[in-house]
Amino acid sequence: MLALSRWKIGLVIAAALFGLIFTLPNLVPPGTLPAWMPNQRLNLGLDLQGGSYLLLEVDTVALKKERLTNLTEDIRTKLRTEQIDFTGLAVVGDSVNVRITAPDQTAKAFTLLNASLGERLASGGRDVSLASGPDQTIVVTVVKAAADAAARDAVKRSIDIIRKRIDALGTKEPLITQQGAARIVVEAPGESDPEKLKAVIGKTAKLTFQMVDVDVSPEDVAAGHVPPDDELLPNDGGGPPALMVKRRSLVTGEMLTGASAGHDQNNLPNINFNFNGQGTHRFALATTENLHKPFAIVLDKRIISAPTIQSAITGGSGEITGNFTEESAHDLALMLKSGALPARLNVVAQHTVGAQLGADAVRAGQVSILIGAALIFAFVILAYGLFGTFAAIALVINGLMIVGAMSMTQATLTLPGIAGLVLTLAVAVDANVLIYERMRDEVRAGRAAMAAADAGFSKAIVTIIDANVTTLVASIIMFQFGSGPVKGFAWTLFIGVITSVGTAIFVTQVLIAWWFRAFKAKTLPII
Repeated sequence: MLALSRWKIGLVIAAALFGLIFTLPNLVPPGTLPAWMPNQRLNLGLDLQGGSYLLLEVDTVALKKERLTNLTEDIRTKLRTEQIDFTGLAVVGDSVNVRITAPDQTAKAFTLLNASLGERLASGGRDVSLASGPDQTIVVTVVKAAADAAARDAVKRSIDIIRKRIDALGTKEPLITQQGAARIVVEAPGESDPEKLKAVIGKTAKLTFQMVDVDVSPEDVAAGHVPPDDELLPNDGGGPPALMVKRRSLVTGEMLTGASAGHDQNNLPNINFNFNGQGTHRFALATTENLHKPFAIVLDKRIISAPTIQSAITGGSGEITGNFTEESAHDLALMLKSGALPARLNVVAQHTVGAQLGADAVRAGQVSILIGAALIFAFVILAYGLFGTFAAIALVINGLMIVGAMSMTQATLTLPGIAGLVLTLAVAVDANVLIYERMRDEVRAGRAAMAAADAGFSKAIVTIIDANVTTLVASIIMFQFGSGPVKGFAWTLFIGVITSVGTAIFVTQVLIAWWFRAFKAKTLPII
């Protein structure tokens, strides 16, 4: 096993070069290295760099409520289209109940709704189920599996949209992770204003284009008399404080392909937008059929503009004017471009880490690594002499490989990650201690120096792998189920375990084999 194989020498040299090359960008100012060399640097976490922390929760209850509301409108539209009389259309718990007035139309209504309601699931069937109730009542229920799937999808989509919005702000390497079933952790290093962060990522930005109901009198609007097909929304676009609009949306923000801040003909801030093919067709049809009628541009259930359709808009583009500032127009365009959140986000917790506090943490981490490494080197050299020096060289290569691997994968280094780094160095020494103590036992049993060294590696390797696999499994579990600092610790520990086993077995083995070949030693320097 102590044979000085070329492939082992090559592996050790490659490991050392890898660690050195990928660690070097962290040791020199940015832009110093030539373009052909790797330039990835370690990303410092929130606790080391400073920034903002938000814990958000997706409002899955509101998501379910919205699904039931849309289901109610679908039932109303379909029954009216087929001229089926009904009463008592309302949400009851997790279902929508409707009573068919004429008994002879109940079966027709059931067949119609059963065939046309809901969306098809990937597993087959639809996301709603129908049942007949007493007194010609039809009960439409959202399937629980579909509701749970919609909630999971809402969390995943929210994470993607949050990431796009934060990236557009220029925040570098935000850490956005899911916590539990419906919570999202957002760590934005370098972003010192959590209120600005909340304003950008927390706004639902659900855009809809809805027709204004001109048949409702101002008196009815003032009195709050809302027809079944309408909803009364506050108006921020000037004019009456509230407008009655049709519930059914002509076009939705999901059909946008782009949005950008600009200026109108009066040089006032506005937002220019473009639709996809479906949105272009629907918008052209709606504007053609409703010439000289007002329609409302609604953002998060508030009207931001209510222009009158002067001509058919068939080009698939338009502009939104309103009471915008330069900043609000830019932020709104950013949110529309990144997409609407599927559900409202509630802020559960927030805090800010100052840049000075982060700098102090970096200095403390550097000191802890230096002290820890110095103590480990002193122990192993004093305990094992020359072989201890070989172990110290292996530890240096191990440290370079850890930092290099984290830089290459653009991992985020946190304060617990530094603790994981120190722990990894200590664990790496354990492997050398096992090997060297086994060598001592073999010498005491009467073996020659070379045979004892060889047996030290071959017989200790099983114990080393067993101990490190246990640590490896623990780090995987922590990374899978932890969040934030726990993930940082787990990732550093995971990389460190792999590199420490490799350096303890191969680097020290190559150095010891070279020593035997060069000096023809007859005794071990650790006895």
